[in-house]
Amino acid sequence: MSLAGWGELAALIIAIVATAPLLGRYMANVYEGTPSRLDRVFGPVERLIYRAMRIDPEREQRWNIYALSLLAFSAAGVLLLYAIQRLQGSLVFNPTNMVNVAPALAFNTAVSFVTNTNWQSYGGENTLSHFTQMVGLTVQNFVSAAVGMAVMVALIRGLSRAGKRTVGNFWVDIVRTTFRILLPLAFVFAILLLACGVIQNTHGFTTVHTVAGATQQVPGGQVASQESIKQIGTNGGGFFNVNSAHPFENPSKLSDFIEIYAIVIVGFSLAFTFGRMVKDKRQGYAVFAVMAVFWLGANIALPIIESGGNPKLDTGGVTQAVTATSPGGNMEGKETRFGPVSSGIWGASTTGTSNGSVNSMHDSFTPAGGLVTLANMKLGEISPGGVGTGLNGLLILAILAVFIAGLMVGRTPEYLGKKIQAAEVKLVAIYILIMPAIVMIGVAISTFVRSVVNVSIFNPGAHGFTELLYAFTSAANNNGSAFAGVTANTAYMNNALAVVMLLGRYFLIIPTLALAGALVRKRKVPATVGTMPTDTPLFVVLVIGVAVIVAALAFLPALALGPIVEQLKI
Repeated sequence: MSLAGWGELAALIIAIVATAPLLGRYMANVYEGTPSRLDRVFGPVERLIYRAMRIDPEREQRWNIYALSLLAFSAAGVLLLYAIQRLQGSLVFNPTNMVNVAPALAFNTAVSFVTNTNWQSYGGENTLSHFTQMVGLTVQNFVSAAVGMAVMVALIRGLSRAGKRTVGNFWVDIVRTTFRILLPLAFVFAILLLACGVIQNTHGFTTVHTVAGATQQVPGGQVASQESIKQIGTNGGGFFNVNSAHPFENPSKLSDFIEIYAIVIVGFSLAFTFGRMVKDKRQGYAVFAVMAVFWLGANIALPIIESGGNPKLDTGGVTQAVTATSPGGNMEGKETRFGPVSSGIWGASTTGTSNGSVNSMHDSFTPAGGLVTLANMKLGEISPGGVGTGLNGLLILAILAVFIAGLMVGRTPEYLGKKIQAAEVKLVAIYILIMPAIVMIGVAISTFVRSVVNVSIFNPGAHGFTELLYAFTSAANNNGSAFAGVTANTAYMNNALAVVMLLGRYFLIIPTLALAGALVRKRKVPATVGTMPTDTPLFVVLVIGVAVIVAALAFLPALALGPIVEQLKI
């Protein structure tokens, strides 16, 4: 990797370290209801919403009512977004005269955006009207991210409270998250992206004449506003078919840097939110350290791998060295304005979160590079993870780590003063096993489906298997990125991936809320000489080891059939 590449990564690290604690403290104040000068701005809006929805903000919910509220809200979102797509040809603000979306594709897209996956089996500029993009997709970009953060704060309350029965109020949490956190951040980042040249207009297609004398249709739309929340909320669904590789979404190295920063900043900041809410900042530092180790490892490995290129090209006399006219390395599927380093940093960050946006085509990464992106998702996207969901997964791994440590010394394990007993361990086991089961069952069934083998998979052998494995891993982890070699817009793939997205979202959320409900009832016990500290480097190493072992046990055989054997061939 070049000196400029190392400089870009260093600048990103500095930006994260400088701002994550500040944002984390602000979000903790929001969730704890700390009085703020901003109450004058947000307070009247929130009270108006509570009155309109008949919500008592002072009345909290038990975990099961919290879960039912969440499920009802999400179900309504799926139905509304599905209806908008199916009727978009008859709705307003459709300057490009888009027709109604087909049923299977509309179902897939509705589920995708409500579950914060943002998997796209379509080309946005050629399929969806401006009304669908703004009122349908962009709204879900906000509220689906807010749902993940609401579940996170419920789990934190379960750990921080003692002898209680409630974990908060879902409706209050989602309103506060949307209006006090996501909207202000999205506004700031939208302005920054506009300044970088990202487009924001209400145009349809504009006919232009090229220098060669041909004509071309240039799309317009509300891109900057959607791009900002797409990155901050770790959504990932782009306005255009090629996502952030499109120059209208990501025109320069500066916009690329800003968007990568936006992808990871909320996830890292939530570690500090956790530390403040449990009244122990050292716990937040420990969580941040685990996130940082995984994220930094992937962000060093992937750019180096892609900068090294394909060794088979060297034997053919093709130079992959950095020159004045070439960024060098593996440039297949990458934009020349970004090169392999920026593409690698983006790929590592987008799969370490549940973002899924791309500035290059992951299908064109080297096999080892594709393995890094797959491994990021198979770890459960905890580095730093999706907004809320990443911290949830990491805290559950931390609970598993203290349980394993307790078995080693023969005593009941404790985490933040709460005894971890059989009921909690069962919920942790369900959480950990659900995602691998969904992925592997989905891949296994799909390999026998004729339309998948004959239509959806373009490449034979190991690479084709990797494409299918990547698709179901992305869907189950609510990531949304894809290997471009998969044709997903078929009836089977649209419906199968939609089911996987639903299971991957809500079959993890429900055990998480149940765990919060179990923990919030427990009394805290004082630490003793036998209590394992959970804010030390030793515990950080233990959590990292547990995460790697769990992922390897679940997925190493499948990876050996795909990217590992493909890399060995070259």
